[in-house]
Order: sequence, then C-alpha cells, then structure tokens
Amino acid sequence: MVGKKVKCISIFIVLITLILGGCNTPREDLKEDVVKIGITQIVEHPALDASRKGFIDALESKGFKDGENIDIDSQNAQGDIPTAQTIAENFVSQKKDMILAIATPTAQAAYNITKDTPILITAVTDPLKSGLVKSLDKSQTNVTGTSDATPIKKQFKMLKKLIPKAKKIGILYNTSEVNSEIQVDKAKEVAKEFDVEIITTGVTSVNEVAQSLDALLEKIDVLYTPTDNLVASSMPLISDECMKKSIPIIGAEKSHVESGALATEGIDYYKLGFETGLMAVDVINGKKPKDMPINTLKDTESIVNIEVAEKLNIDIPKDILDSSLEIKGGE
Repeated sequence: MVGKKVKCISIFIVLITLILGGCNTPREDLKEDVVKIGITQIVEHPALDASRKGFIDALESKGFKDGENIDIDSQNAQGDIPTAQTIAENFVSQKKDMILAIATPTAQAAYNITKDTPILITAVTDPLKSGLVKSLDKSQTNVTGTSDATPIKKQFKMLKKLIPKAKKIGILYNTSEVNSEIQVDKAKEVAKEFDVEIITTGVTSVNEVAQSLDALLEKIDVLYTPTDNLVASSMPLISDECMKKSIPIIGAEKSHVESGALATEGIDYYKLGFETGLMAVDVINGKKPKDMPINTLKDTESIVNIEVAEKLNIDIPKDILDSSLEIKGGE
C-alpha cells in the first residue's frame, strides 16, 4: 500500500510540474517579444531631461508603452565619462535591443562598445565630427537619431540686437566635450560677421567654474553659454556671478534662460527627443540605422527673460518681444 501511495504521489508531482511548465512557456515567449531599451544620459539638466521625455512620449504615441511591450532601463552617468562607458558595457552584456544615448559623451561611449546594437542619439551637436556616423544623409553605422546643432548665427544676431555695443564675447566651455569645441570653433567663425572678439576659457570640472568664470568676466561684455553639459549643470552659479557684475548671458537653449540667461534663439529639446523616438519606432519596425539620416529641427524659438532684462536695464526691442516667449525669474 505504501508503495502504491508513493507511486501515486510521484505521478501527481510530475503532472503538476508539466502543467506549471506549460503555463510558464507563454510568459517566456512574451518576454522575448518585449523590446528592451537602455537609455544612457550623461547628466541631469532640463534640456537632456526634456529630450528623454520626448523620446518616451513618442514611443507611447505609437503604441509602445514601458512595462507592456517595451522595457526601458534609464541610467545617468552623473557627468562621469568612465561611468557612461560602464553603462554602455552593461547594456550590451544585457543584450538590450536598442540604446538611446543622450548627449555626445554617452553616444561616443556606446558606439565605442558596440557596432551591432542599434544606437539612437539625441542632443548630439555633430555626429559626423564626433565619429559616430560616416554621413549625415545615411549614417552607414549602427547609429541614427537627431542633432541639436546650435543656430549660433541667429543667437549672435539676437545678441547684437539686445546689446549692440558688445565687442568682446566670452565663452566658458568644457574642454573634455567634443561638442563644445565644435561650438567654439563655429562661434569664432560667426564672430567675424558681427565684428566681435571671442574670448574663451576652458574648464574640466564643476570645481573650476567659479574661479575661471571670475577671471573671464573681467575681460568681456557678454557671456555666451554653449550646449555644454558641464556648463548647463552650472548655470545657477554662472548666472548668479554674471548678475553680480552686470554681464548679460546669451544662452544656447531654453533651460539657460530659465536659469538666468538673458535670451536665446534655440531649439525645443522635447521636440528633438520626440523626433528621435519616432525614428526609434522605425528601427523597431525593421529599418536599419545605417540606412537612416541624422535629423535636425528646422524651427527655432526666441526666448527672453524679462526679469533679467529689467535687472540689467536692457530694453528689449519690440520686434524681439513680439516674436519671443517671455520668461520671468531664474536668477
């Protein structure tokens, strides 16, 4: 009798195991169907955060929702390049289906790790000069996405309208960021058209900003802040020091103005990220990054910080006021 009971129990256990095993199979299949996306961002600041949100919203607008048919793993390098490299390595080892790299340093880190996993980029100034693609029309690599190439000529035109007597323009930038060096070179070219002199000061960490800025402000009439991740993270400090010495700031993008710059003519980073998200949907649906272009936003918007203008006693021309978004506060 005991033998029969043991035999019956053994058969029951086998049956239960088979039933549970059969129940697990569809779940495993479902997991394989979920698109795994790793997001690597160099640092937290409003422009890059807006790009990330735009990307995710674009995916959702096309039916791809995190936790359902896509799985998003978002990581931040907190401004540290080796950390960005480690994040990229982890994404590749985890076999992510796609990587979104926000900003040039993280894009380069991801591309250094993999030439196979599709990499979508956003907020990258010049993917060609940064070595990420072979052509802007068709990348010919595993990279595609959007560039935040800054309309420096439009920004300098605004600068001269707002501060017509300005002759010496200062630029504080991170010498470790290729995208910043590209913007400095472009600014020097554009400066010739507006008869202004560019005076640059390079930094490599947030700890150097205050001292370097203090020396720079003694030599300039206006400070221009590029789309530099270190500079963006330091904008509250930069705008505070500039206000103390009555030096206006022309920023490269909206968040600079929100943090105390006088004005900008720039792109919308949420829209930039949204465009990248739509391109990611194309990749999910079968397009190859190597056959896709690098897109840019054609439209720009003028933004003026009215409160900063009042504190600096700068009169905003009517044509700029009529066509600009007005922001108050930020200093």
